[in-house]
Amino acid sequence: MSVTRQILVALVLGIIIGLALNTGAELLPAGSVLWLDTYLLTPIGKIFLRLLQFVVVPMVFGALVLSLTSPDANSGVGRHASQLLISYIVTSAVALLIGIGVALWLTPGVGAAGLVAQAPSAPAASSLSDWLVGLVPSNPFTALGGGDLLQVIIAAALLGMAMRALPNDSAPLRSVIHSGYLVVLKVLEFVLKLAPIGVFALITSVIATQGLDLLIRLGMYVAGLTLALGLMAAFYLLLLGILGARPLDFIKSFGQSLSFAFGTASSGATLPLAIGNARSYGMSGTIASFALPFGTALKRDGAAVLQGFNALFVAQLFNIDITTSLVLTVFATGLLVSFSTAGVPGAGLVAMTTVLGAAGLPLEGVAVVAGVDRFTDGLRTALNVMGNCANAALIERLSLGRPTTKPQA
Repeated sequence: MSVTRQILVALVLGIIIGLALNTGAELLPAGSVLWLDTYLLTPIGKIFLRLLQFVVVPMVFGALVLSLTSPDANSGVGRHASQLLISYIVTSAVALLIGIGVALWLTPGVGAAGLVAQAPSAPAASSLSDWLVGLVPSNPFTALGGGDLLQVIIAAALLGMAMRALPNDSAPLRSVIHSGYLVVLKVLEFVLKLAPIGVFALITSVIATQGLDLLIRLGMYVAGLTLALGLMAAFYLLLLGILGARPLDFIKSFGQSLSFAFGTASSGATLPLAIGNARSYGMSGTIASFALPFGTALKRDGAAVLQGFNALFVAQLFNIDITTSLVLTVFATGLLVSFSTAGVPGAGLVAMTTVLGAAGLPLEGVAVVAGVDRFTDGLRTALNVMGNCANAALIERLSLGRPTTKPQA
């Protein structure tokens, strides 16, 4: 059985067993489900995610440096970066509009006022200026050790450009980086053998401890958000088809990454798989090694859909008039916030406080959706990964002037 199928089977089994544990908790010894989650499921899931995070930074750093210093590399990296940024802004705006439009159409917040509770405390979001300054690492080792992918990208770009300017003197360093990169790929190969176990533990933990009661009570909210996410995914498939980028092959090639993203709710942890899947799709190594890490650090279609949908949901929840000014504020702040949302589980709730605050909406709305955030987080992460990979494929298609070609077996 392929790893992709193993992950899908693990997801289904995790949901089934999680439901069995949650619904049958009264038949089990008191506290047994909590003990199982605390001492078995959660530790296994966290260990697996940490193993993936162990390889993400060195793999991204090595891939970028090697792509920038390869003999066939050209000055196209800067052009690709500018094209990607434009594409990110346009598609993120579409994601926001879809989230806002579905919320206006379904009105999921109407009649849900009884669910309002005290909002949980959330860390203060950093300002835009602080975020921009934080992109530049003050220490290359701190950038590598901290795991901030944007800082890693900038550090790798600076080193790669310097090495390219000194091809002879930097040859030994490139050889060392290339050797290290191959070793990291082998470590990743070992780690991925544990993927079904890690995904099973993560999804079982969520279902067993949270159950589906709140999910049912917020059924219209979950259904609406799922619909909005699905519409954005359909938009990408349509765009890929229009530009001749083989949407069916795209789904087949990146299916492993999408199912893994759903199970782990971490786009950063999914990055190593996405780069590997890009090869089976036929994406060039130069594009994949630059665009996918770049998009993992910046591109958050799931967050864009979430912010637009949630803001309108909260307005409806508290019976606040939805004016043009309110919608424009949500759109502008949601677009900026979507680019600064961390690629880790639960980051969307922290970013949500920024959008609600800017639009003058009650922060108590965070508490209403917090209980089902983990259920929808996997879907949002899968869309994040899909958008990242789709934008890379579209940029390559436009740059080459022809459809991407599937590698021969």
